Amino acid sequence: MENTIHTFHIPVMGTGFSIDSPIKVARYGISSVISLVDDTLIEEMRKYYCEKFGEVYQAITKSDHDYRAKRITEYLNLVDRIVKKQFEELKASAFEMGTEITKYFELLPETSPLKKLYHAMLKTSDPKQKKEIQDQLRDSVRMGSIDVNIMTKLDRVYYDKDGKSLGQEFSDALAALRGYAQSTLKSAMVFSAGINQRLYSYTAEFKDFYADKTGEFKKKIVLKVSDYRSSIIQGKFFAKKGLWVSEYRIESGLNCGGHAFPSDGYLMGPILKEFRDKKDELIASLHKVYNEALKLKNRFTFPKPHKVKLTAQGGIGTAHEDRFLREHFKVESTGWGTPFLLCPEVTNVEDETFEKLVQAGEDDLYLSQVSPVGVPFNTLKNNSFELEKQRRIQEGHPGSPCPRNHLCFDTEFTDKPICVASRQYQKLKLAQLEKLGLSKEKYEEQKAKILDKDCLCYHLGNGVLMKNGIIENGSRPSSICPGPNLAYYSKIVSLKEMVDHIYGRISILNKGFRSNLFLKELGIYVEHFVKELKKCLPEITDRQLKHFEGYKQKMLEAIEYYKELFPKMIEDTQGYHKRCMEELQKFKQNLENTFFQKQESVQKEEKTSV
Repeated sequence: MENTIHTFHIPVMGTGFSIDSPIKVARYGISSVISLVDDTLIEEMRKYYCEKFGEVYQAITKSDHDYRAKRITEYLNLVDRIVKKQFEELKASAFEMGTEITKYFELLPETSPLKKLYHAMLKTSDPKQKKEIQDQLRDSVRMGSIDVNIMTKLDRVYYDKDGKSLGQEFSDALAALRGYAQSTLKSAMVFSAGINQRLYSYTAEFKDFYADKTGEFKKKIVLKVSDYRSSIIQGKFFAKKGLWVSEYRIESGLNCGGHAFPSDGYLMGPILKEFRDKKDELIASLHKVYNEALKLKNRFTFPKPHKVKLTAQGGIGTAHEDRFLREHFKVESTGWGTPFLLCPEVTNVEDETFEKLVQAGEDDLYLSQVSPVGVPFNTLKNNSFELEKQRRIQEGHPGSPCPRNHLCFDTEFTDKPICVASRQYQKLKLAQLEKLGLSKEKYEEQKAKILDKDCLCYHLGNGVLMKNGIIENGSRPSSICPGPNLAYYSKIVSLKEMVDHIYGRISILNKGFRSNLFLKELGIYVEHFVKELKKCLPEITDRQLKHFEGYKQKMLEAIEYYKELFPKMIEDTQGYHKRCMEELQKFKQNLENTFFQKQESVQKEEKTSV
């Protein structure tokens, strides 16, 4: 569903933090995204909401054929029914203080034509004219989109009781796609974490992803991307199947929540500029390939390209930043994720973790290596699962029981893939480590890397179960994945307060200094650059040196671009502009000096060895 009501959306957060967000916000015209990773959690939430809304619940068990897809289909259908009922009730409510329809219009941005019409209605004294405007307003309201997300790399294969593969169509990602495709939703599938050719090809088997004769889609394709080149490759892959990508959701590689996918120095500002400048070129090239594919499939072609949206997310924190992205880079919607973790009306965080989020500062939020997937993961220090993990290690029982198995990819010790955060893997890996005869320092270093991994697919979902009373509060450890932007928010907020902040009606930022989103991302990338460089020293190869030189050069080019951009972007209030420019220059000097010193040390090592 096209969302033209609000200028922001709520991205997917973990497996459970936004799993029911549409039930909380879609009736107000706000779009949000449900994760399809954990079908067990999805089934638990289906039971909960069936009971809450008086629907009959019939369990879908693991003994049922195609249970993963069926669980997803039934939950999404339930959410669709609940939201549609809520929406009809909202439309029927009176225009009075405290009603749902009044809340709908009060949340809208001041620039919205509907908001202006709403204010005109409030000022109208003539009863007949007021009624006519109210009818017009009721006819104009739209639901937010109930979108879903598949992390494409999480595509575990399933086996029967005899150890035989059930076939690729029953893999995690393909079953999740099938579950969504067979649902009643009219919304969008968000693909994240890069290309999965098997999954993308499978999408072409479902009619809802194709445009009808009028050019409308029942189910749209959205790609979450972090660079332009990847967008072309993935967009053309779909176009060759006769499928259209309706939105490119540009996300910062590092200044985000959850899993982070760092680029080699490509920063968000230059990326947004490239998308803006080449959007027409991208659409034209895809449209040609798309029509050719449709001809081969004997489907109707389209003389004009379908609409393509550019959206952006990752580290946005103020109304000014939000507006600048939309006006300067021509993005149509912005994603606000992490700040909503402090909004209990919208997301699911249990009490203990919630209190830690409120208190968290910059040093409490870090880019970790805890994910079994093998990519950096944003997390919170001393979350309850981290403490539980340390307790297990101290008691001599490291690793997780691995009850969900969604992140099982390793076959070093077993024929069937297992998770590197599992007890089974860590026991085997530590035993192997003991036999290598490493120095104490090397041994402890390797041991720490093994024990660092967390069971994300299970513990990321515990918060929603505790918050909703499905399990007892504090009965299970919980992980969480906020982005670094959370450090600048320090209080519980309502949905209205959060939306008012996004639209600049109030500010909910704390009093600490906050760099703008581009500076924050740059700082994270410089830190990541230095860490990655140190891993290669002192035995760095020519190929690695060339890689890091290119990495550094891209960041330096971004800095020069930001020097031109910031005077247009940053408001000069209380010396903020000056401070940001000084910070930009400091990053440039640190980047150049760090690399020069490391390169010089390598050269000295080479001379010494000769």
